[in-house]
Amino acid sequence: MNKRIALFSIVFLSTLCFVNAQNDFGIKGGLSYNSNGDLKEFTSEVTEIYKNEGKGKSGYNIGLYGKLDLGPIFLRPELVYTKTTSEYELNSTTVSDYNVAKLDMPVLVGIKLIGPLNIFAGPAFQYYLDNDLDGINISDVENDFTVGLNIGASIELGRLGIDVRYERGLNENESTWSNLGNTFTLDSRQEQIIFNLSYSLSKSNK
Repeated sequence: MNKRIALFSIVFLSTLCFVNAQNDFGIKGGLSYNSNGDLKEFTSEVTEIYKNEGKGKSGYNIGLYGKLDLGPIFLRPELVYTKTTSEYELNSTTVSDYNVAKLDMPVLVGIKLIGPLNIFAGPAFQYYLDNDLDGINISDVENDFTVGLNIGASIELGRLGIDVRYERGLNENESTWSNLGNTFTLDSRQEQIIFNLSYSLSKSNK
């Protein structure tokens, strides 16, 4: 196993053990509508740059969460495997999917509002596992580790939780390739609307 993945997981699991001793932990998963960033084409004349924002497609995530209650405020670390896809038109003729797989570790701070309703926000530490563009040999992303931002709202109904959140990558993180004298860069910085369902493994139904 890659040492950085192991370290990433150990930090989360240590946090999760602490949270479990204090409050709650469980499993989660969901679907997303996402865009993986801009495609830029630099022509051989260097005087023109074509920018393609791409077409968003659906993705998914699955993982674990912990939760530490601190009165009206709570801390919620998560460890999530995320897969996203966007569609790009290349050379005005070919349509290709850009696929990204990563581990996300959001560290969310939430506020309990009325009844089961909560709001939350926080950074998401991201480790890129794989990125590929159908039919094209592209480079790996520049940085394996990046940081994003999560903000959203949730409802808790006993063991079940439902949340919707917006995620945005904060660091530019590009992969590149060349074709017929032109250079292409594809930004893997993601923008997602995510719908999640979670299930507590530690608390009783209410």
